[in-house]
Amino acid sequence: MKTMMKKAIFIISCLSLTALVACKKGGVLDQVKTTDLNEETTFADSARTLQFLTRIYTDVGFSAEPKRFGDGSSVGIYSIGDEVESTLQSASAYNIIFQSGAVSALNIPDDAWVKTYANIRRVNVLLKHLPTTPLSAKLRSRMEGEARFLRAWYYFILIKHYAGVPLIGDVVYGPTDEISGKRNTYAECVTYIENECNAVATLLPPSYSGLDYGRVTRGAALALKARLLLYAASPLFNGRADNMDGVLGYPSFDATRWTKAARAAKDVIDLNLYALFDLPTQPGYGFQKVFVTRKNNEYILASMAGNNRTLESMWDPPSRTGSGNSLPYQELVDAFGTVNGKPISEDVKSGSNPTGYDAANPYVNRDPRLAYTVLFNEGTRLNVSRTVSQVFTYVGAPQDGYAPNAGTRTGYYLRKMCDDNTIASTTSSATERCFPLIRYAEILLSYAEASNEAGDIATAYEQLKAIRKRAGIVAGNDGNYGLADGMTKDQMRTVIQNERRVELAIEEHRYWDVRRWKIAENIANKPLHGMKITKVGNTYTYELVTVRTPVFTAPKWYLWPIPQGEVNKSLDLQQNPGW
Repeated sequence: MKTMMKKAIFIISCLSLTALVACKKGGVLDQVKTTDLNEETTFADSARTLQFLTRIYTDVGFSAEPKRFGDGSSVGIYSIGDEVESTLQSASAYNIIFQSGAVSALNIPDDAWVKTYANIRRVNVLLKHLPTTPLSAKLRSRMEGEARFLRAWYYFILIKHYAGVPLIGDVVYGPTDEISGKRNTYAECVTYIENECNAVATLLPPSYSGLDYGRVTRGAALALKARLLLYAASPLFNGRADNMDGVLGYPSFDATRWTKAARAAKDVIDLNLYALFDLPTQPGYGFQKVFVTRKNNEYILASMAGNNRTLESMWDPPSRTGSGNSLPYQELVDAFGTVNGKPISEDVKSGSNPTGYDAANPYVNRDPRLAYTVLFNEGTRLNVSRTVSQVFTYVGAPQDGYAPNAGTRTGYYLRKMCDDNTIASTTSSATERCFPLIRYAEILLSYAEASNEAGDIATAYEQLKAIRKRAGIVAGNDGNYGLADGMTKDQMRTVIQNERRVELAIEEHRYWDVRRWKIAENIANKPLHGMKITKVGNTYTYELVTVRTPVFTAPKWYLWPIPQGEVNKSLDLQQNPGW
């Protein structure tokens, strides 16, 4: 007899109308007081119904947030890959568990399973009651679109972690109901999410204003579909021999999946609602400013927040009253090319090339995005006296200097998304920052990647040139922004992969990108380095030092294990291979 599980895979928390964080006084994510409610009283009231939907929004950014794993450790997914070294070094810290190879089905974080299914259930509860709520037909229609988008969003988080998962449709399970743990195929999950995105795109408005700003839009639905189809076309899922009856991916490779992904990205572009946030008077500065401008035309979906100093508190060095807890690796620094748009290994300074890379002065004449992503030696930041001054990371430098077990272990601090006018100290004003979940730059890069894989290399060139122009890279005599003429598909693929690495750094892309490209086994086992800088007189010397050699075992670590506690509840719930 088929074994079923009680309660279980899906966490029951249907009416937890918890206090919510406001993004603006009276706004969509305004604080809500909790009371003892039941389904009948909640959905008989229009305000409470809206509050219930707002609760579903509050977890929308959990997968990408800087404190993702919820243990107060400030460890995000960027800390378990090849982007930054966390200052947390205990054996129980999630970054160490992942990077040392100690992760297992018994200690894997359960947030990707628990939070997603909890919110999927909340959506189903809302949809069950929505037709009879005291709201206008127009508002009910829009709320249906919002809720179904959020459900699709949470399902996508599930499948990028685990591949095929149980789809529960619109069913609302109670505490004592028996629930099958049988996993749907990857293809079924992709089709379900795609169909939901298509359906809700017709229900959602193109934009919002006033207090509704921050809700999901038609563009968000189409952008989620574009990301979904890009992943589905990628090597990890597109033709997988060990597919576990289709649960882990498509059994056969189909090149037209790339064409479909390209078309989906183009659909977002053709809305003509979004653009790269740019400040023509300050080349490259739009890349910095977009992250601290709450309302802008580049964000397609964001995790909304009130004015805050969150990242400054976590990432700024001690001299700026920050914790300095996320330290970029040299590999991330080296991924940024020169201001001419070329790799530092190729564009070397010489008498005839004064703007090339200079190993004796390595942070000069670089891609402007480097200085907006990484705080390096002699980089500048606001200080406690509200003036801008240099930060020093050399050995023996006061407060912020290099040290293997203190200060910065890599010679760098993280600057991405920090406000130029804000530090952790309350002597500075808080910033408008909201954390990006989907932005237009990603769509352009997805369009470039899918087009290139489909054989349309010319389209890939155009997207990369737009990205690099906004970055402040020099166009050059050929107007190619450092891109070589006549690249092959393989050469363009390498360029696109690096462009995603630098443009989307610390935005929850790199970790998943190297997995969907199926190159993690060639990247995630290599030593990760820092830069030990020594100052003698007025001269710096630079020594590459190994910080960590992570562990990656193929093929099992391409997907997360389902938490063993969930697997134990049903013989129908298959664990991912190797776990």
